[in-house]
Amino acid sequence: MTVTATGPLPRTPYDVAIVGAGVVGCAIARELARHPRLRVALIEAQDDIGQGTSKANTAILHTGFDAAPGTLEARLVREGHGLLGAYAARTGIPVERTGALLVAWDGDQLATLPRLAEKAARNGCHDTAPLGPEELYAREPHLGPGALGALHVPGESVICPWTTTLAYATQAVRAGTDLHLNTAVREVAWDGGHRLTTSRGTLYARHLVNAAGLHADTLDRALGHDDFTVTPRRGQLLVYDKFARPLVRHILLPVPTALGKGVLVAPTVHGNVLLGPTAEDLDDKSATGSTAEGIAALREKGRRVLPALVEEEVTAVYAGLRAATGHEDYRITAHPGQAYVTVGGIRSTGLTASMAIAAHVTGLLAGTGLDPGPVREPEPVALPRLGEAYPRPCRRADLVAADPEYGALVCPCERVSRGEIRDALASTIPPRGLEGLRRRTRAGAGRCQGFYCGATVRALFERGTGS
Repeated sequence: MTVTATGPLPRTPYDVAIVGAGVVGCAIARELARHPRLRVALIEAQDDIGQGTSKANTAILHTGFDAAPGTLEARLVREGHGLLGAYAARTGIPVERTGALLVAWDGDQLATLPRLAEKAARNGCHDTAPLGPEELYAREPHLGPGALGALHVPGESVICPWTTTLAYATQAVRAGTDLHLNTAVREVAWDGGHRLTTSRGTLYARHLVNAAGLHADTLDRALGHDDFTVTPRRGQLLVYDKFARPLVRHILLPVPTALGKGVLVAPTVHGNVLLGPTAEDLDDKSATGSTAEGIAALREKGRRVLPALVEEEVTAVYAGLRAATGHEDYRITAHPGQAYVTVGGIRSTGLTASMAIAAHVTGLLAGTGLDPGPVREPEPVALPRLGEAYPRPCRRADLVAADPEYGALVCPCERVSRGEIRDALASTIPPRGLEGLRRRTRAGAGRCQGFYCGATVRALFERGTGS
């Protein structure tokens, strides 16, 4: 198992190098790890996996009911929904099958619902059902006044995006993939093979996969292609305290617009409630800050959908950037003459589609001359179940009896023990900062946002990492 963050890179060429360790890049690495003959590198500019769009999204496992029928995205989301759902059950990724309600607030929106049901059926989602206002309010009694009806989409679910990315990467690394962090690609050249000049030196690969997210267009142009331009679309979100969780039972969706799915209200697997996202097209690919205007707009929309929600405490505010391209579909393209596959324009559905995208990309790589060799399934992984529906180790008498560290609470808000922090720091891909530790354990992610436990968590992190 090789995970590096400093020092020189190996000089021996890899069979495949994947640029970008977000959820899609990690899924591709895991898929290629099923072919043990391949030597694969997963390259990430930042100091941890899943540091871009993958860590700041709405965390929904989509059915693909509203995708554009006939597109690659529609097919891959539909396939990925089943693949990831099954993988999550095997791996410990929390999933809560809440279903979704697409709520109509005026006559035009109500008239759109039958067309959305037809669209869903064309996408293979045949279990949608219209709801009148009486049944809608019976299902969601805290919904704001004036809703005229809804379309019920029972297959929509909420999922933990951080555990998903970590599961993929962990399985890939344990199966032999080299993960190189702090490795920003500065130049790339093709001359019968790929030479990547990075912040840590030069890396060579016979085949290249561009899963660079917001920067996928930059890497694509470096290899002579001009297929798309990424416009960072900022989505700000509010995370409400767990006391707000009884207010909502389903994912509450607006009727979608050209800019996206719009502002939703959704429960999370961690017991909170999300409100968002905004949709702001920007020029700056690093502009992940929140704004007073964005927060105010969310609160205004949230007050109509779920009036009682905006009176609850906000636990956190965050913003993520989606890779908008102006195209209706993913920009996944093979370039056989360069032994290169572009994986661009992967929007919010990328989490759901990730395993299907990985299988599709592996097929495209074969078309560029890669011989993946025989398949051998990697060893299964079992990650800590961080969902609110599962008991934390401190509440499991058998674990505490076997190891008292699991009974020593550090973060009371999220019930995180010293044993869990110890395990995260000793894991295959350990966190390299407190934010990474929070994503792996929930330490500091609760009601007080680390006010109570921050100093202790930092001390445990520094002791465990020798920093």
